Amino acid sequence: MKGLLKYLKDYKVESVLGPLFKMLEASFELFVPLVVASMIDIGIRNQDTGYILKMAGVLVLLAAIGLACSLTAQFFAAKAAVGFSTALRNALFAHINSLSYHEQDKIGTATLITRMTSDVNQVQSGLNLTLRLLLRSPFIVFGAMVMAFTVDTKAAMVFTVAIPALSVVVFGIMAVSMPLYKKVQRQLDQVTRSARENLTGVRVIRAFSRQKNEMEHFEASNDQLVKVQVFVGKISALMNPVTYVIINLAIVAVVWISGKQVDAGRITQGETVALVNYMSQILVELIKMANLIVSISKALACANRISRVFEEKTSIEDPVSFAHKEDVGASSETGSGLQKNTSEIGEKRSKICFSHVSFAYNGSKEDSLTDISFQAEKGQTIGIIGGTGSGKTTLVNLIPRFYDVREGSILLDGRDVRTWPLRELREKFGVVPQKAVLFKGSLRENMKWGKADASDEEIYQALAIAQARDFVEAKGKGLKLFIEQGGKNLSGGQRQRLTIARALVRKPEILIMDDSASALDFATDARLRKAIREETRDMTVFLVSQRVATVRGADQIIVLDDGKIAGMGTHRQLLDGCQIYREICQSQLSEKEVQ
Repeated sequence: MKGLLKYLKDYKVESVLGPLFKMLEASFELFVPLVVASMIDIGIRNQDTGYILKMAGVLVLLAAIGLACSLTAQFFAAKAAVGFSTALRNALFAHINSLSYHEQDKIGTATLITRMTSDVNQVQSGLNLTLRLLLRSPFIVFGAMVMAFTVDTKAAMVFTVAIPALSVVVFGIMAVSMPLYKKVQRQLDQVTRSARENLTGVRVIRAFSRQKNEMEHFEASNDQLVKVQVFVGKISALMNPVTYVIINLAIVAVVWISGKQVDAGRITQGETVALVNYMSQILVELIKMANLIVSISKALACANRISRVFEEKTSIEDPVSFAHKEDVGASSETGSGLQKNTSEIGEKRSKICFSHVSFAYNGSKEDSLTDISFQAEKGQTIGIIGGTGSGKTTLVNLIPRFYDVREGSILLDGRDVRTWPLRELREKFGVVPQKAVLFKGSLRENMKWGKADASDEEIYQALAIAQARDFVEAKGKGLKLFIEQGGKNLSGGQRQRLTIARALVRKPEILIMDDSASALDFATDARLRKAIREETRDMTVFLVSQRVATVRGADQIIVLDDGKIAGMGTHRQLLDGCQIYREICQSQLSEKEVQ
């Protein structure tokens, strides 16, 4: 939590003024019982209407001043809390965007969204309450006790017993209930997860007629949540009756003791009423304090979860100074491999060169890729094929440095990709991922993700190559065509063609198409490959696919099997020399097409 306080540095004044005005309000509130006592002892006792009205005016004045102080405190506290959460959310978003795929895979998308939204909101709420009430409630409690002693020492001794007793009850119940509230939150997460899975997988559930089973599973989770909530609710429900019993007993004691003092002429009836009012104020503030501590505890828990995200550091080192390290070879095995491989093959100046590359995902016991070596020249089309889980996507994700290799090196234009500034490196790539992702907005806005200053002519040219221009023009809105979030108003094939066009708009040196035509029919796929081949002659293209028809025309085909290269060459060479490739061909093509 301490690390997050730096986002409050621009609101130091507000963070001081908020509690200050709240304590000022509390000070005026402490004078109210004395004014009421004066009304009773002087105005009512002497039946002095003018004095009563005068004291009523004082009460109204105290109320007005207290209200003004309260509103001012609320303004400053809200300004500080909202400003803090805005700065925190911006910093958290920027930090998440700086993390590599490794860290994002480890933390999880759902978790990151929760940290960005509900956790930040909870911290904001906790900070707001802290600035307004953390000092006010103890100030009222101890202030009321001090004021009681100024009225009558003997009667005020009841306060020294009642306050500790109330504190034990309030904070004792909190100590028992707060761990249970955490259990409630965990069970609520289970219910939320169940609901989310059912909503996102509703088609699969209906396809397998599993509605009844899922409803029973949800009801079981929900029933467990209810049981825990009822149990903790019963414990929390003890707070009000027990505290009211204590406070009423304390009031009885105050009235009894002060009554004797009144009879003895030591204090007045009005002062007795003041003592009772001070006791009531203490009760209210202790209840507020209990609720405040619960809120602060939740906020601290959320703040700790946010801090853990900030503690995650990207495994992709900023390469600005990487190439200038004096002893890269001694720094790590990866660094050693960098120097060795650069000296051995740096002079070949291939567009892309893999040299004995091995890679393992974070936490994995086995490599996903093992000893991968090949070269891709400028203008070549490289086809990558293999079974599910063979490492095709992993291989192409290493080239733009979405992940770093464990061993070996990848050279771009004779230079290790780890020595390129990330921005400069990735501007050379056009990446079309497996899952077609489009953003809410116009078609023109989506296309300009590839190139911010792209002209309409450039966009239409990219759409034509991607075989998307025809259906765009058929919709009659041109580049103003509105795209729903995720492209939900488009078919799967249309989304894929638009993501291909988006990558082509920037005219990259290297185009990576990761199984990005899987939703296209064979005729459209063929036209797409022909257009890319004709229009991007100087572009190095990586085609990842499980379709033989997609990769068979590539200049070089890499066959992956269990993270290793099982064969490499042209279609004809692999048919003759790679059994795995031949089996893939036979499973997809007729005997005549295979030959």
